[in-house]
Amino acid sequence: MFYGTVVWDPWLIVAQIGCIQCLYYLTLGIFLEILVGSRVSRMSLVYFFDYATVTASTVTGWCVIASFLLSSLAGAGILLYLIERAKKCLDFSATLYIIHLFICIVYGGWPSSLTWWIVNVTGLAVMALLGEYLCIKRELREIPITRYRSSV
Repeated sequence: MFYGTVVWDPWLIVAQIGCIQCLYYLTLGIFLEILVGSRVSRMSLVYFFDYATVTASTVTGWCVIASFLLSSLAGAGILLYLIERAKKCLDFSATLYIIHLFICIVYGGWPSSLTWWIVNVTGLAVMALLGEYLCIKRELREIPITRYRSSV
């Protein structure tokens, strides 16, 4: 992508936020199905949005924690391909987790679990920092220039 003049495009930003949010929940659902689905009789939205399921006191709770952290790792890859700019990674990561907080509040009330806050702040940090690192690595790649030698 060419990084020339920055154009203010609110529809692009909203579309990127929507895509990131959907892909984050898709990866979270996949990890929850793999790690938690084998331990519980029925999967539900409780594992996505209820702060009480994020607990370190049960094995299932540890599986939920692992799912959230693995989703933040996948979110860094999502940022690499959808956002492509290191300086925007923190903004989009914070937006994702703020929207997640609002959905959790609507679903189950204010998250009063310290574990929930630690997991989500850690997920935010991992997603933003790893996303920035990956984007910086991509931005700093050398531009390949092919030289054609004339056959003399």
